[in-house]
This record gives sequence, structure tokens and C-alpha cells, in this order.
Amino acid sequence: MTDPQLPSDTPQDPFEKPSSQAGQKEGPMPNTAASWERATLERLAMATLIEQRQARRWRNGIRIAWLVFIMAMVLFGWERGGAPADVSKPHTAVIEIKGEIAAGGEASAELVVSSMRSAFEDEGTKGVVLLINSPGGSPVQAGIINDEIHRLKAKHNKPVYAVVEETCASAAYYIAVAADKIYVDKASIVGSIGVLMDGFGFTGLMDKLGVERRLMTAGENKGFLDPFSPQTEQQRAFAQTMLDQIHQQFIGAVKTGRGARLKETPETFSGLFWTGQQAVEMGLADQLASLDYVAREVIKAEELVDYTHRENVAERLVKRFGASMGEASVRALKTAPSLR
Repeated sequence: MTDPQLPSDTPQDPFEKPSSQAGQKEGPMPNTAASWERATLERLAMATLIEQRQARRWRNGIRIAWLVFIMAMVLFGWERGGAPADVSKPHTAVIEIKGEIAAGGEASAELVVSSMRSAFEDEGTKGVVLLINSPGGSPVQAGIINDEIHRLKAKHNKPVYAVVEETCASAAYYIAVAADKIYVDKASIVGSIGVLMDGFGFTGLMDKLGVERRLMTAGENKGFLDPFSPQTEQQRAFAQTMLDQIHQQFIGAVKTGRGARLKETPETFSGLFWTGQQAVEMGLADQLASLDYVAREVIKAEELVDYTHRENVAERLVKRFGASMGEASVRALKTAPSLR
């Protein structure tokens, strides 16, 4: 006996491959290798995107952290030194002039003049002391400070004294002569009343190396300070005339400030410098004394109040990350007149 035939609508096993006995050909199998490669590439692309996103977030986080830090420094440290809030009690105002006297530095006319104005305007100030330790610098900056000292003395009727630590030379001495008296240590370096303009000339070296300088100017003397071009006698004479004029301005300030106390000799304005003891003998200074002595015995106000304006942390950070990266290179090639 034969089994009865199953009805045609009986469900088949879904996992059972269709029979090929019915004369139908089996279809092509999926390309599993291609699918695996595509999935791998997708995973790699996604991982790369995630890594780039994390790196971008990290950089942004660092920038935000720096911004918050700088803002905190600005908010909590914007005031640059100066006197405390209570300055009504009798005191001696001290203003430091240290390092090179130059625009943009801590001994610039902008900061020194601002400090002096604050010191003179405070009712408790009985006298102002300029505490100097500088080899010199810009005659322009020194001239501005010198003029302001004379103006503030006349306006407020308060004495100004210069107290020299190690060095008070050139532009620093230009400032000191505006004070009523100059006090020095016996080993201080004082003087150097002269002007210089320095630079470099590479024309001989360029000839040896076979290098040709191609400089184009509008104006025959426009490039006469160029270190790669020869200097003519007319240009040298012009520069010397300018230096002599600035030197006479310096000499005039010294004679006005020192008056009859100055014992002028042929070497006084030659650019030489002397010890503090010699400076007193020559009339370039008045007495051997320290800051404490001047406050206690001369001004009669022993308490010292520092009015010096200094850069705070925020301003130093701004300069560090600002456009001052090439400042040293520029200074190395500068040719502006300098009192040093």
C-alpha cells in the first residue's frame, strides 16, 4: 500500500532548501566576502569620526580652560601694583625705575609718569623717592619723565629725591637730574652722559660671499641705515649732527637740574661714568645715602609706600602669547638713538 498524498497546501519547513528535483536551478549565493569588507570599512570610518570628534572636543576644552584662566587673572589681578587703599597717613612714596628705559617696558614713561601722578596726588605723601637701578635707554622716554617731574613738583609743592642702587647711567641719569637731590652708594655707577646709535654693516662680508644687495627706495637717503648697504660720508655726517643735538639736550637737562652744584670738567659730558663716591665729588650726586636714610632723615616719613605700577600675571600672559615673539630679533637690529 502506498501512503496517501499530502495536500498541496501543507506548510513546508522554512529552513528547508527548495528541492531542485522539480527542474529548477538553484540561485546564486550571497557575496559574504564583499559584505564583510563593507561592514569593516564602515566600522573603521565610524571609529575615525569618533576619534576626530574626541580630539576636537579636547582642543576646545583646552582653549576654554585657558580663556577661563586668563579671564580670572584679568578679574582678580588687573591692577598693576601701586599703593594700598589707605594712603592718608604720612609716608614716603617710592617709585622704582629698573632695567632698560623703553616704551612698552616696566620703566617706560607711561608707567613711571602714572606712578608719579598717583604718588603726588595722595595727601599722605610727604616726599617722592625715585629708586633707580638702570643702565639707560630711550632719550625720548627719559625726556618725558624729566619734564613730568618738574611739572609735578611745581604743581603739588612736594620734594622729589633720586636714590641710586647699582647703576644710574645715561637715560637713567637724565631722569635723576630732575630730582631735588641725588643720593648714591659709594660703589654705584653714575654718569655716562652721552648718546650712541649702534648697528651693523655687512657690505664687506657680502662682497666676499658674492651676494648682491638689491634695495629700491624712493628718496636717495631712505635706506642709509640699511646694514647691507654702504654708508656715505654725507649720511654719516647727518647722523652725527642728530646725535650731537640730542647730546646737547641731555647736557642742558643736566646743567638745569644740577645747577651750581655741578663741577664741570672736560670729561663730564664725554660719556664716561664714575663711582658714587666720585660722582659726589664731581657734583653729579649730592650725598652717600640709602632709601631708608632718605625716608627717615630727609623726608621725615619713615613709612614707605610703593607706588610702582607693574604688569600683572594677565598682562604678562597676553604679551607672551601675543605678537611680541620677534621682539628680541627686532631689538638686535634697531638703530634708534640710545642714551647708554
